[in-house]
Amino acid sequence: MSAAGRTEPLGPPSSFAKRLLVTGGAGFIASHVIVSLVEDYPNYMIINLDKLDYCASLKNLETISNKQNYKFIQGDICNSHFVKLLFETEKIDIVLHFAAQTHVDLSFVRAFEFTYVNVYGTHVLVSAAHEAGVEKFIYVSTDEVYGGSLDKFPAVITRSSNVYGPHQYPEKVIPKFISLLQHNRKCCIHGSGLQTRNFLYATDVVEAFLTVLKKGKPGEIYNIGTNFEMSVLQLAKELIQLIKETSSESEMENWVDYVNDRPTNDMRYPMKSEKIHGLGWRPKVPWKEGIKKTSFFLSVDWYRENFHNWKNAEKALEPFPIQPPFVQ
Repeated sequence: MSAAGRTEPLGPPSSFAKRLLVTGGAGFIASHVIVSLVEDYPNYMIINLDKLDYCASLKNLETISNKQNYKFIQGDICNSHFVKLLFETEKIDIVLHFAAQTHVDLSFVRAFEFTYVNVYGTHVLVSAAHEAGVEKFIYVSTDEVYGGSLDKFPAVITRSSNVYGPHQYPEKVIPKFISLLQHNRKCCIHGSGLQTRNFLYATDVVEAFLTVLKKGKPGEIYNIGTNFEMSVLQLAKELIQLIKETSSESEMENWVDYVNDRPTNDMRYPMKSEKIHGLGWRPKVPWKEGIKKTSFFLSVDWYRENFHNWKNAEKALEPFPIQPPFVQ
């Protein structure tokens, strides 16, 4: 197998009922999904494919790293020879495709890299999966994008609201604000901060993916959304109140720093999720409960000790240098 590398040789498949490939499995959301799959489906072999980019960490998977039904392979979905050989060797039945560049701010200055990974990498993976005849291909997308499905291929597309919770790389707004406040630094807010976002706790989105895995129909697109919506400014104020233990508006303003807005910044993008509700899924974790769990996790020793396991984690806390779109 070629340059992308792996942690162990790819031996012949064992006698598992299903063999699932999860791409980007060392990332935030996918690592939560893998832990649930490994623990809840001991008769499934869960194969984690990740190239270990800056926001990935195998620390997210320590609790299941020695399980017999789990295997980690380091590799790049953009390496077509590697991916084709992986499907041939591992006899994959189902794919959950999470691997992607996801941070909107970075997409403005690394447009080519985003297109290469998210479009070309997905094309490589879909081609290999199609040739291998997989029974289901779950493509994890986002509420910021809308497009068509694929014909004659058992793809199930999911698009979720903003996900938050333990293990999230601190470039995203919630762990970034919490980390900044814990370092006695201000929350940096793009523009007015009146843009609203829908937030979904990690365990809820895991349950949604497992629901789609079991009940989702090929060719369908499932929105994984929540009715909970909050402005970025209100989010900052709630986190300041939670971490700095102040409810004074004047004191809270001292912890906010307004920076130039993104070149393109949607005011809101709510979704209708009735289709996945029909499969029996609805979010369960209320905002107050989820944000307390997240804040507590980020304040305990695990986070302090493992912060630098992410490459260039300190840079994630800096205000992002906004540039015009499509700059490479």
